Amino acid sequence: MPQNPHDIQHIGQAIKDLLKQYHLKPKFDEASVVASWEKLVGKPMARHTKRIFVRNKVLFIELDSPSMKSDLSFHKNHLLKTLENEFGKDVLKEIVLM
Repeated sequence: MPQNPHDIQHIGQAIKDLLKQYHLKPKFDEASVVASWEKLVGKPMARHTKRIFVRNKVLFIELDSPSMKSDLSFHKNHLLKTLENEFGKDVLKEIVLM
């Protein structure tokens, strides 16, 4: 039986609805932010990232390079805006460098 292209859209919407219904969307969004870290900041910055996690809408980033940490601190607001554009304004409210 041939697939209807509209079915794919309905499946995507069904997944979004399930995430919302079971209150999993915030955790899914947080995991998406962490998973896209290398794409967002590039390989050099990602290589120097020791830990990255989200807690209570705050993105915590631990870097092993003081110079990278300094560089990222100058671009923190721009990075937050980029993340808001990519994932929505309700996913993150702050970035903390450790």
